[in-house]
Amino acid sequence: MYAAVFYDMDPDAEPADFARFVEAFPRHRVYLDAFAEGGDVLMIGTFGNPAAEGSMAFFRSRSAAERFIADDPFVTEGLVHRVRVLDWDPIVFADR
Repeated sequence: MYAAVFYDMDPDAEPADFARFVEAFPRHRVYLDAFAEGGDVLMIGTFGNPAAEGSMAFFRSRSAAERFIADDPFVTEGLVHRVRVLDWDPIVFADR
């Protein structure tokens, strides 16, 4: 079973709040790149308007997702309004 993680943004956030994400992004990216070396993160990215819509990631397991969240600077620095982890059981059409 895989895990999908959603980082939800504060619907009442001001533009200055998003500037904090921009400032923290280099720390998040270093952490992400190191975590990804272990192979537990499959995909990660923002939605079309990340300031309003947030982001999503797919992990190989719930435990991997929870390990990532525990030390992600976006979370530890209080920049994410809400984190949701959902177990995900996909049908994969990889070779079609």
